[in-house]
Formats: sequence, C-alpha cells, structure tokens
Amino acid sequence: MAPTRTPRKAEASQGACSAPTAGDVSPSPPAPDRLPFSETDFVALCDALRVTDSIRATAWQSYEKVLCSCGTIEGHLKKELWGICIFAAAADLDEMTFTFTELLKCLSISICKFVNRIEEMEDSMDTISTKVGSIVLRLKKKYDVLFALYQKLERTWGQIYIDQPSDQNSSERSSSLVLKLCWITFLLAKGKVLQIEDDLVISFQLLLCVLDYFIKLLPPAVLKEPYKSTVSALSANSITRTPRRQNRSFRASKQTDTDIKVIEELCKEHDCNLDEVKNVYFTSFIPFLNSVGITTSSGLPEVENISSKYEEMYLKNKDIDARLFLEKDETLQNYTECLQLERTPTKTNPDEDSSDVLQQTPVRAAMNTIQQLMTILNSASDEPSDNLVSYFNNCTANPTQDILERVENLGSVFRQKFAEAVGQGCIEIGSQRYRLGVRLYYRVMESILKSEEKRLSIHNFSKLLNNNIFHISLLACALEVVMATYGTPRNASLNDRTIMETDLSFPWIINILDLKAFDLYKVIESFIKAEPNLTREMIKHLECCEHRIMESLAWQSDSPLFELIKQSKERDGQADQLEPVSSLTQPPQHNHTAADLYLSPSSTYSAARPQKSTSLSLFYKKVYWLAYLRLNNLASRLLPDHPDLEHLIWTLFHHTLQNEYELMKDRHLDQIMMCSMYGICKVKNIDLTFKTIVTAYKELPNTNQETFKCVLIRDGRYDSIIVFYNLVFMQKLKTNILQYATNRPPTLSPIPHIPQSPYKNNSPLRVPAGNNIYISPLKSPSKFSERLLSPNKMTPGSRILVSIGESFGTAEKFQKINQMMCNSHGHLKRGSEMGSGPNPLKRLRFDMEEQDEADGREHLSGESKFQQKLAEMTSTRTRIQNQKLNDGADISTPDQK
Repeated sequence: MAPTRTPRKAEASQGACSAPTAGDVSPSPPAPDRLPFSETDFVALCDALRVTDSIRATAWQSYEKVLCSCGTIEGHLKKELWGICIFAAAADLDEMTFTFTELLKCLSISICKFVNRIEEMEDSMDTISTKVGSIVLRLKKKYDVLFALYQKLERTWGQIYIDQPSDQNSSERSSSLVLKLCWITFLLAKGKVLQIEDDLVISFQLLLCVLDYFIKLLPPAVLKEPYKSTVSALSANSITRTPRRQNRSFRASKQTDTDIKVIEELCKEHDCNLDEVKNVYFTSFIPFLNSVGITTSSGLPEVENISSKYEEMYLKNKDIDARLFLEKDETLQNYTECLQLERTPTKTNPDEDSSDVLQQTPVRAAMNTIQQLMTILNSASDEPSDNLVSYFNNCTANPTQDILERVENLGSVFRQKFAEAVGQGCIEIGSQRYRLGVRLYYRVMESILKSEEKRLSIHNFSKLLNNNIFHISLLACALEVVMATYGTPRNASLNDRTIMETDLSFPWIINILDLKAFDLYKVIESFIKAEPNLTREMIKHLECCEHRIMESLAWQSDSPLFELIKQSKERDGQADQLEPVSSLTQPPQHNHTAADLYLSPSSTYSAARPQKSTSLSLFYKKVYWLAYLRLNNLASRLLPDHPDLEHLIWTLFHHTLQNEYELMKDRHLDQIMMCSMYGICKVKNIDLTFKTIVTAYKELPNTNQETFKCVLIRDGRYDSIIVFYNLVFMQKLKTNILQYATNRPPTLSPIPHIPQSPYKNNSPLRVPAGNNIYISPLKSPSKFSERLLSPNKMTPGSRILVSIGESFGTAEKFQKINQMMCNSHGHLKRGSEMGSGPNPLKRLRFDMEEQDEADGREHLSGESKFQQKLAEMTSTRTRIQNQKLNDGADISTPDQK
C-alpha cells in the first residue's frame, strides 16, 4: 500500500524546490505494517511536488514492482527511482502538478542523468509506458535544441560585446545583463512563435532576430566590429526614419537598407540565408514584440518584466526552466560531459560510418547542410526550364497546365499544414521551403527525362508526364530532401542513442500530400541517381525512408500493394510466385527507372490477362534483401553456435512474406522476423526466449521498442509480440512450423544475393577500431568547402583533422598515427575473441505468458539488484558492440537498416 499523505504545510513554491528530507514534513503516524519509517522520504517527495493521492498510489505500486524484480535499493538511487515513478504516474494519469525542472531540483539530478535512468529502467524492466517514453523524448529533444542554442549564443556574444568599454557611461549595460535579456527574450519569443519545440533552424534564425534587436539598442562603444560601425551608421541615419506619428508596425515594415545592416552581418557571420531570416523577422519577431509590448523607444526592457512573462509560460508548460542555463545550473549539466561519465555503446550499422562527417556543433552542422542545398538550387528556377518545356511540348497530351496547377494546389496544402505544425506566423517560412522543393522537383524531373531519352531514344513522354502519382511522388521526394535538410542534423545529435526526429519528419510529407508510401518508393532510387549533388547524409536519409516503406509503411491496410499482390496471385493461376525463388540468387540489376515502375501494370488488367508488375517485383526483391540482412544480423548475435538454423528461419520468414502476406498488414517486417526465429528455435529445442531476442533486437540499428511492445492482434487491439505469436502467428503457421521438427522439412529457400547499394558514392572511409581517422577521395575545392575549413570557422572537432599534403607538424604526430593504426588490428582481434550473445532481460511484462525459467542467481550482499541489472545492460551492449566491429569487416551492404 502506498504511504499515507502527510498534513500539508504551506504549499510548495512554484519555483524549484530543495531536496526534501524527513524533517521537512510532519507525517501522520501510519501503521507500522503500512509504512516503514524510512519511506517517509517518499511522502516528503510527494508533498514537495504537490502530487495527488492517485499519483502517490500509482507511483508506489510501480516502485513495489521494481522491488519485486530487483530486491533492495538503497541510497540516492532509491530517491531517483521514486522520482521516476512519480513522473511516470503523473504523465500516465494526466495529473502533472509540478514542472520537470522542479522534479530535477528535488532529486538533485541533471536532465541527462534522469533520461539515462529512465532509459535504463525501460531497457531492464519494461515499466515505462509508451506515453511516458514519448514525453521524455520530447523533453530530451527540447533540451538538445536549447543547449545547442545557448552554447551558440555565448560564443556569438563574445564576438559582439566588449567586456570593459572605454565609455564609462555605458558600464551600466553590463555584458551579463544584456546577455540575460537576450536569452530570456529569445525563450519567450520561441515559446510564443513556435508550436514545434525542436526546430533548430527556425529557432536559431529567431535568435539572430533577437540579437539584431538588442545590438541596435546598445551604444557603439560597447560593441566590437563590424557591429560598432554598423550601429554608428544606423544612429547617424535615424533622423531620416519614418515619422513617429506613424504606427510601429508600419515603421518596422519600412526599414531602410541601413536598418538591416546588423542582421546582414549576423547572417554573413553564421552562413544564414538573409531572406529567410528577414522573413522570420518581419512575419514572426516583429508581431511578437508588439504582442508583449516591447518597444525600441523605451530602451532595454526590464529583466523582471521579461522574466515574469516567461515564468508564466514555463509554469503552464510544466517543462524545462531554460533560464537556468544562465546560472550553469546542475540540472542542465553539460550533456557531453554527462555522456562521458555514463556512456554506453551506441547502436550503429556495421556498414555505415556513423562519424563520417566532420563533428560540428548542431547549429554549424545545420547551417552547412542548408548551404549545401542552396548551392545546388541557387541557379535553379521556380518554373520549368526551357528544356522541360520542350519535353512537355513533345508530349501527345501536353501536361504543362496540369503540372503548374498541381504545383500551385499542393503548395497551398503544404503551406497550411506547415503553419499548423510550426506556427501560424510561420506560413511564409513554409512558402520558402516549398519553393525550394519545387526547384528541386523541376531539376530532378529534367534529369530523369534526359536519362530516359538517352536510354530509350524517344522524345515523347506523354504517358509518364501525364501520370498524376508520378508527379506527386517526385515532388514529395524533393520536399522531403528540403525538410530533412532543415531538420535536426543526425551527425550533430547530442544524444547518441536516439536519432532525432521532429513533427515534420518523414512520413509527414506523404501524409499531408495524401500519397501512399508504396508510390513514393518507386521514385526514390531514380531521384538519387538523377541528382548527383546530394550529400552522403541525404542519400542515407532517403535510403532510410525507403527502408521504412519496405518494412512497414507500404504494408498499411489501405496500401495499393495488396491489390497488386492479389493481381499477381491471379496471373497464370500462380499461387506463390510474387517473385520467383530463383531470382533471389541472381545478381541484381539496378536498371529500373521511375518510368518503368510508374507505368508498369498497377490496378488495371490488359484485355487478355493481367501482366506482371515491375514495381511489385522490384519491391519484393528489395524486401527480401532487407529482410535477410536484418535476420542475418540478429542471428549472428543470438545463434553463433547454431549457424544451420539461420537458413531454416529464413525459409519460414520467406514463406510467410510470399504466401501469408496478410500477416504483414498494419504490421512490421521485424515482427515476422522475430516470430520466425522464435518458432524455429522452439521446434528445434533451442533455448531462445523472446526476452533474449528483443534484448539483441534493440541493439540493431534504427529499431524501436514499439515494434515488439505494440503489435496488432486483431480488430484494432494491440499487444506484445509474444501475444501476437501465440494468438496470430502460430495459429496461422502452426502446420508449416511443425514440419521443421520432422524428417521431411520444407524445401529451403535460396539465400538472397545481397547487392551493392546503387547509392554508393565517394565518401570518406573510416579506419577500423574507432580511431576517428578517415581516408577521403580528393575533391575539387569550392567556395563553400574553403569557408567551412577556414581557421575562423573550425570547431574543436574539426581542428583535430589530419590533412596529409598540407603543413601538418612534427614527425612525432605521424608516429602516433602509425601507432594507432597498428593498435587497431589487435583491437579487432581481441574483439573477435570475445564471447557469447547478450544476457536476456530478466523481466519483460509482455513475456510473462511465455513462462521462461527465471535466472536462479542468488542476491549478492551489499549490491543492489537494480544496480546489478544496469551493470549487466552495459556489459551486454559492450559485447554486442565488439561483435559489430567484427561484422563490420565482412558486411558492406547498405541495404541493411
């Protein structure tokens, strides 16, 4: 039973509370069997956070469940666990009576450590709901963005403000005071303007607007160049400004060339697009100033006034008090330092070099990525080029009018949906992003048509260019490139364990355009081939989108895929030849184009009989490749002592996809994979539980715990994967599975021929053993690359890069590199000798029905079982990471997720 509530003293303040102790409250004396005296600290914590009785009861029940699994928990870890249970209960019951910062203050813990703790609980005991997990992820993403922006503000401020100005009359405007004003004003503006909390680019552009505003209010004497000269010129020109009798909004909208000089300098310094920042300034920042009553005529605003407005917003949102960045508060401890203290191996694809791009600050990485896109599109047009118009005119039915109308209509939809997601004041930003997408759409369309003209020696593309789905798919792909470019840069993510996603992340674009994922897949490969200037990171992103389509999105119940499969089954009376088995062993030919896929038979029959669909055939080939690679990855971790089982599992997996494809409807490819593995191991009397399977599965790249926690059972009911196996998978395939236990098992399916990716490019290759040394092909210098690597643009990460052929340094440095290279071989050899697969999770709620035997080890005195579990999880990840290093030497196929 939960500890009883203590009588309330005065309500706890709305600010951050101090860590409570038993002496801070006067508890009612409970019955000894209901509340041990030592747990009065739990009551004190609940009182400090003003939680309701229902939250207390739910949190205590969760805590008792953990105790049942882990045994004794002592010290500060117990208090942290209480805090997590209280937070989870409040989130699940929608009764959040405290802010996130208040909770962190009460627990004396940083946000980084709190997130690590809750992830460890999720990994080891499966006690965190999906709802709580999404809330924590949102808070983490918000923190990542705020941390990056505050670090950027501090560095930028040092380039703007003179700490000890020569003009003593200006000393009242201290650097720290103005910095504080800038930051809190920005926080208030961000909260008022943006509905989406983790959009790094718009947030940074808004920060530049805030800096522009305060720089103009400061006397030139406290400013460094070039801002000193710019503000001096602005002051001299102020006599020519619009008369004061005109309203403030009109004056703001009529700024002269001199007025925007400050923001021009800021954009130049940070490689920001001036037009985009001006758009944010006039459509979002100026309305914000008007809404909160801030005027330039009254000088610097009062800190107390701005802070009180932010306080109101912070208490309403009940999240992070970002003003504490100014105080270097422990709850906002440097994320990088915290990760160094408690780092665990990260999930990586053995085929991918996760650190192949210069490690940069998040803001710098975002600006560089945008600049690369701008370099491609600066010379492009918002209208079809002359060459495209020529292609249109050569068509039997000229598509020009339909194309232009479609672009205009979809533009209206895009702008509306963008504003709904980001903020109504950002509709013009949406217009700018859409224009970039349209430019890329026309550019790639022209490239595709040129390739088709060369391949087919024809000039009339009437059928393709009048295909509505082709155009929407091509435009959606172009827009996804733009949206991903402006999204959170993956290589600069502050949390290694989670790939950051925003509300605008894929599949947002196909949802708003009402485009089926299966139709988008048809254009992705042709799009990548048609645009040679796509960055390596963007190619990886599009490939990841393709994988998501193949593993789940194309299998949604309303997908055209199922109608194509039905037609394929009816063709020639074939019952199981969606893709001939013999084709699996044939080397793939990457010669299918978008024209082939969009013009292949889809939902119409020929007069004689249905024709084979090229799009379906290629789709199934790619699904098989992806499915086998993921199975091979998982089996190598779980069944190293039973290599023969992999072929049996693949045969069952392949049979299910080929003949029982209805099991994939509204489900995930990996769910079928895990069930196939479990079923074969069961009939072969191999001791492999679902707990062990999902422990290893979570370490595969790009996996999500929802895949095994939330599986469709039937009629909109979802449950765990073990329930799906028992009630659905086993019932459907029982006869087939049992055949593997007989002397006459089914004929084995061929192992697919694993192709080289059609998306390979000349990208840096990483030297093994994690020494952060890369071999990169020589590239032609460009203005952009020169600017990126110039000394004043380098970051701490990029300064350590080695550039052979330029002035490097002493011979000792080369000797160190040689030593690192020599050590890498021994590292890999030692890793290959390390042992067995991962330890299973001891307690997974969904796995209770499986009735696997418990781990029989006795409790170790003096060591908490909870702490022991966390140590086991770290050890498990370490072993898996070492195994991945070995796999990486043999696997070089990018079709693996």
